[in-house]
Amino acid sequence: IFSLISAWQTGEWSINSLMDLPMNILSIALMMKLGLAPLHFWMPEVLQGISLPTGLILSTWQKIAPMALLLQTSHLINLNLTIALGLTSIMVGGWGGIGQTQLRKIMAFSSIGHLGWIIVILKFDPQLSLLNFVLYIIMTAAMFMSLTTISATKMLEISTSWSKTPALTTTTMLILLSLAGLPPLTGFAPKLLITLELAKQNATLLAVMVMFISLLALFFYIRLTYVVTLTLSPNTPNSLLTWRTASRSYSTIAIMNTMALILLPITPTLLLL
Repeated sequence: IFSLISAWQTGEWSINSLMDLPMNILSIALMMKLGLAPLHFWMPEVLQGISLPTGLILSTWQKIAPMALLLQTSHLINLNLTIALGLTSIMVGGWGGIGQTQLRKIMAFSSIGHLGWIIVILKFDPQLSLLNFVLYIIMTAAMFMSLTTISATKMLEISTSWSKTPALTTTTMLILLSLAGLPPLTGFAPKLLITLELAKQNATLLAVMVMFISLLALFFYIRLTYVVTLTLSPNTPNSLLTWRTASRSYSTIAIMNTMALILLPITPTLLLL
């Protein structure tokens, strides 16, 4: 419908010639596809009802196409719309994840919050949005792959993994802190760059609001990190290895986890690419 309205108003079918009404309709549709609040209601329930590998695809691969369209039309998008949906998504992503014990729902609200950061800066600096999106995919993919290896879908299950896979559990804890945006991990880079860009654009109040709202998400990330590392299950197994563990290669998980943790020092290089 919006394509027909745009063609009727402009005489062109190009995506770069969309007018206000068709552009707003397209933006809202793509943001619903991304799972941005208040159009997010489908995402936590769907992610909770599918397996971890499928959740990995839903949280990363499926978001590439709508994000690519938003980046192509970033110069036409409504600034008030992006700020409103971005702030709402950051708040919902933090508030919704506080009381959750299911890891897939926690990752769903984490995704909503991170995409809020991406959308807030989209109109100001599309290249920074793209960098933030790439880092989001790396961190989310590393987290889902780690959870798949541990076979954990609840906090209780991930707390029992320490005696079996201590190295992987340690990196999982660090990835959680990276998702929270704590230095010197990878997740600190996009939050720092976005805050600096907002301050440079004289949107200091917006930057302050974004940082304060993101403290909600920081709380449940630290809570989950505490459960993973500082609590012990009352039934810790005697065996240090999983019974009849199939031999598998962990090289992909190791690469993704490493990238999710140590990309902060090479952020200037990534900005030049």
